[in-house]
Amino acid sequence: MTANHRPQPPTGPASPPAAPFLSLRSAVVLLTATVIGLIIGGLTVLTSAPIAAAVIAGLTSTGASIPVLRTLIE
Repeated sequence: MTANHRPQPPTGPASPPAAPFLSLRSAVVLLTATVIGLIIGGLTVLTSAPIAAAVIAGLTSTGASIPVLRTLIE
């Protein structure tokens, strides 16, 4: 009967944490733009417009809101 021993990681100097994939500001801008696009797309569907037109309206509003949100959110 042998005991299972896990090898311990080296206790040398810790490596610096990795940089985030997106900054907090970029994540907030993209998330807000996505919510705006979903709202506009949903409202377009409610007007009895075709689904394709609602998708185009949502994508257009998402893309158009990103530069505006970049200047507003700092």
